[in-house]
Amino acid sequence: MTFAALAFYLFAISVIVGGLFTVLARNPVHSVLWLILAFLSAAGLFVLLGAEFVAMLLVIVYVGAVAVLFLFVVMMLDVDFAELKAEMARYMPLALLIGLVLLMQLGMAFGVWEASATAEAARVAVTPEGVDNTRALGLLIYDDYFLVFQLAGLVLLVAMIGAIVLTLRHRTNVKRQDVLQQMWRDPAKALELKDVKPGQGL
Repeated sequence: MTFAALAFYLFAISVIVGGLFTVLARNPVHSVLWLILAFLSAAGLFVLLGAEFVAMLLVIVYVGAVAVLFLFVVMMLDVDFAELKAEMARYMPLALLIGLVLLMQLGMAFGVWEASATAEAARVAVTPEGVDNTRALGLLIYDDYFLVFQLAGLVLLVAMIGAIVLTLRHRTNVKRQDVLQQMWRDPAKALELKDVKPGQGL
């Protein structure tokens, strides 16, 4: 067995175990840690496939931002996990039915899946000679599909602004900072000097 095959089996088993214990772990903090293991193992599989950019993206974005954010939220929020488990038990039959349907769909998809004979040649044609995977991906995105890439970013920006607008609530009992009022205030009216005599208070 070669080192690449051994690394593949190691990362593949780690992904399966990490995903399984992410769902089965009783402690939510442990679930997030198992999820981080699954992300790192999936990044290792991408490195074996030659997709270094996707692997680094998985580590930086998902492990460095999303998983850590989940971890902070789980540790800081006072969540009643007993109540959550009771609610989960109510919907367990529906969840099992959905899981069974998804497994059947995956089985049908993998049952008819066949590797194309021209797939390897197509990958070689996309990547120029002497250009690594990350540079070829950058050339493809920022040269051939630059407009589509910018439009996708614009769609995400509009979605983010829409989410902020939908969740923004103005509360009347909350004091807000008025920057213009602070800039335009008169120092002569903002300060008042008191002549405190010795032995007396204000």
